[in-house]
Amino acid sequence: MNVFFGLFLNNFSLYKMANNEKKGFYKLSWAQRIGFGSGDLAQNLIFQVTCTYLTFFFTDIYGLDAAAVALMFTVGNVLNVIWDPIVGAIIDKSNPKFGKYRSYLLYVGVPLSISAILCFYDGFRPSIVYAYITYIAMTLLYTFINVPYGALNSSLTRDTDEITILTSVRMFMANVGGLAVNSGLPLVIGLFAVASGDELPKDSHSWFITMSLYAIVGMALLIFCFTQCKERVVMDSKSSENVKISDLWMEFKDNGPLRVIAFFFITAFAMMSIGNAAGAYFINSNMHGTATELSIFMALGSLPSFIFMPLVPAIKKAIGKKNMFYAFLGCAILGMAMLYVIAKMDEPNMTWIYVAQFIKSTGVIVATGYMWALVPEVISYGEWKSGKRIAGIVNALTGIFFKAGMTLGGIVAPAVLAYVQYNKDSIQQSPEAEEGILWLVCVIPAILLALAMLIISKYELTDEKIDEINKAIEERHK
Repeated sequence: MNVFFGLFLNNFSLYKMANNEKKGFYKLSWAQRIGFGSGDLAQNLIFQVTCTYLTFFFTDIYGLDAAAVALMFTVGNVLNVIWDPIVGAIIDKSNPKFGKYRSYLLYVGVPLSISAILCFYDGFRPSIVYAYITYIAMTLLYTFINVPYGALNSSLTRDTDEITILTSVRMFMANVGGLAVNSGLPLVIGLFAVASGDELPKDSHSWFITMSLYAIVGMALLIFCFTQCKERVVMDSKSSENVKISDLWMEFKDNGPLRVIAFFFITAFAMMSIGNAAGAYFINSNMHGTATELSIFMALGSLPSFIFMPLVPAIKKAIGKKNMFYAFLGCAILGMAMLYVIAKMDEPNMTWIYVAQFIKSTGVIVATGYMWALVPEVISYGEWKSGKRIAGIVNALTGIFFKAGMTLGGIVAPAVLAYVQYNKDSIQQSPEAEEGILWLVCVIPAILLALAMLIISKYELTDEKIDEINKAIEERHK
C-alpha cells in the first residue's frame, strides 16, 4: 500500500512539474485568436477612417484651411503625449471586475464610436472650435481602447510562436478593416451621395452616414473581442498597487529593446500616416482617377495582407526576425520608387500604378504588422529586469511614439499641401502641387522606411533569448 501511495505521489509530482513548466506558455484556440484580432479590426473601422480621410474631410468638405488642420492635429497629439502615460498607469494600477485590460473594450467602445461619428458631422462648419472638440475627444478616448488592447496581447500567453500566430491573425483582421476603410468607404459614400460622379463624393451627409455605420460595426466587434479573450499572464493586485506614472520613464531608460521599437514606431507610423493621407489627393489630382480607381488603389493597400500575413510564422522561422524586416522594408521602398517613376510618365498607366501599389503595400503590411509581436517581448524583458509586468505602461509608451509618428504625419501632409499651394477647388493642380503630392506618397515615406531599417538593426532580442527570459520569470514566480 505504501509503495503504491509513494508511486502515486511521485507521479503526481512529475505531473505537477510538467504542468508548471507549461504555466504561462499557453496555446490559444482559433476562437481566441480571431476574437483578439477582431479588436484591431474594430479599431481600424473606427480610427483608421479618421487617419485616412479626416484631413480630406476637414479641408475639402468641412472647409478648414490645410494649415489649420495641421495645427489641430499637432495640438491633439501633443495632448496625447501627456495623456498616454496617465492612461497606462491607471490601467496597470486598476483591476476592473471584467478583466484588467479587456474591460476597457466594453466601457469605452460606445463613447469612442460616438465621438468618431461626430468628427464627420458638418452641422457647425466651418467651426474650428467644434473640429477641435470632436477630434481631441476622439483621440483621448481612443487611447483608452488602444493601450489596454495592446496590453491584452501580452496577457494571453508568453509563448513566442503563439504570439507570432496571434499577431498574424490580428494583422490579417486589421487589414480586413483597412480594406473596408481604404477601398470600401469611398464606395459606401458613393451609395449615399446625393449626386454621384466620377470623383470621391464631397456630399457631407453621405460621409456622416458612412462613418456612423462603420463606428457601430466597430463597437460590436470590440464587444466580441471582450467576450473571447481570457487574461492569464497579468500582474497580481499587490504589485499593481506599486505602479506609478514615473515607471514609464524608468522603463524607457532601462529597457533598451523598448527604445528600439519605440523609435521604429515613430518612423513606421509617420510613413503610414503621410502615405494614407495623400492617397486620395494622388488619385484625384495626379492621376485624375475616378472613385472606382481610388477604391482599387486603396484596396491594394490592404490586399497583400490576405496573402502574406498567414505566411509570417513560416517566413520568420525560415529567415529570422531581422532579415524579414529588411526584406519587406526593402520591398516597400522598391514599390514607392516604382510609383514615383510611373506617375512622372507623360501617360501613366493605372495598371502599373496598381502593381507598384501592391509591391509597396506588401512590404509595408508585413514589416509594420509584425512589429506588434515585439511589444510582448519588450514587456517580458522589462519584467525580467524590474520584476514588474507593466504592460499598460509599456503600451502607453509605444502609444506615445505611435502618436508622435501620427503627429509627424498629420503635420507633414497638410503642411506640404499648403507649401505647394494645393487648390481644393481646382481640378487641374499646378506642377508644384502635383510634385508635392508625389513626395507625400513616395519620397518622404521611402526616406522614413530607410531610417526604420537602420533602427530595427539595433534590436537584439532573439526568439531563443525571449524564451530563456520567460522561463526565468516563471521559475521566479514559483
